[in-house]
Amino acid sequence: MMRTFAADGDLIHDPASGMTHRAPTPIGNGRITLAQATVTGWPPVALDDLNRSTPDSICWSPIVRCNLHCPQCLDDTTVEEADTTERHRIAHVLANTDVLGVDISGGEPLLLRDLPKLLDIIRSRDRSAASITTNGWHLARRAAELAEHTDAIRVSLDGPDADRHDAIRGPLSFAKAVEGIQTAVALRIPVQIQTVLMRRTTGYLQEMVNLAAGLGACGFSALQMLPIGAGSALPDELLSDNEALTLFSALNVPEGINMRLRTRDLAGNFTVIRADGRVWRNDSTATNIGGLRPLRSTADLALTTPDGTP
Repeated sequence: MMRTFAADGDLIHDPASGMTHRAPTPIGNGRITLAQATVTGWPPVALDDLNRSTPDSICWSPIVRCNLHCPQCLDDTTVEEADTTERHRIAHVLANTDVLGVDISGGEPLLLRDLPKLLDIIRSRDRSAASITTNGWHLARRAAELAEHTDAIRVSLDGPDADRHDAIRGPLSFAKAVEGIQTAVALRIPVQIQTVLMRRTTGYLQEMVNLAAGLGACGFSALQMLPIGAGSALPDELLSDNEALTLFSALNVPEGINMRLRTRDLAGNFTVIRADGRVWRNDSTATNIGGLRPLRSTADLALTTPDGTP
């Protein structure tokens, strides 16, 4: 499968998985089309060893509103949302950075009518790859509209079937998400299925991987739960990174599925732009997040600590 990545010399960022790989030789700079199997065959890099002045990738959450109320959500629902004009200004700032990947999250970004415009602005300088993280509820309805504007879509699932997923996310949420994934895959949009690792979900992680393969996703990500936002109320659901690594290494991987485990350690110092237009950054343990400053220019994204991953 040929798809779009973002390159900085020999660093290649994958907008579906959120991982950055190191090519054997420099590829170039900016947006580039490569074979997925080639890129995923290259080794992932440790971002804290790169000494970049700006983040490798960021998450931008321009919306707080969401149609679901997931108990592990990272977002701060008390943050005030910027208006359309301010969102477009932020997108232009991001387009002019050296950030390789911008993932638009939320809240639920598919509730934003101007989402295609935001994606277009981010990609307008031909530097960054842009992706969307969604709960999938509105994806079937909006996939065709988004197909020419996004480089990948990440869909969050908490279970391999309606009974287990809906027990966490609410009635009909599994059926809506699966319909959206199938629609996006049919439109040849790269889809990465991702799940938040919680104690209640560890028993069916293999089923989740098998579901990703069965739906035609290009990959599967397991994200260690962070005790931030609503998730701070669920300390008993946290796994240690060693427990997560043991679970992940025991999985059988179907052919063609790109696997990713994002440990809590790797999420330390990751950069987020929240709906208020401020730069936020996880602490080094990814157990707290702090607001730094309003995003006025590319300089406001400057790293003062090693980088983290989404």
